[in-house]
Amino acid sequence: QAQLVESGGGLVQAGGSLRLSCAASGRTLSSYAMGWFRQAPGKEREFVAAISWSGSSTYYTNSGKGRFTISRDNARNTVYLQMTNLKPEDTASYYCAARPAYGGGYIGTQTDYAYWGQGTQVTVSS
Repeated sequence: QAQLVESGGGLVQAGGSLRLSCAASGRTLSSYAMGWFRQAPGKEREFVAAISWSGSSTYYTNSGKGRFTISRDNARNTVYLQMTNLKPEDTASYYCAARPAYGGGYIGTQTDYAYWGQGTQVTVSS
């Protein structure tokens, strides 16, 4: 089993930045693809970004392209989500997740992810 713990959320004004971290323990996740998802109040959880096990490939939804950057440090068993130019519509709980055996195709399917964190709240004020 792996435990994922997110941190770095908070309250920020529109246009500001935050860096989310997701630290894994209990299992090394260097062979897992890692993803970030978010869930806004009253909405379903949605895919935000993902990164391959090596870090050589990254994936973003249109809402995050150009503003969000996902990265990972396998030596630290940690994945990051740098968010810039934040907008009120980015307000949500953000979750990281680990996906084993990613071999291609769409990476944002939630049921493909085996481990999930508890989430960190991001609130963007206008």
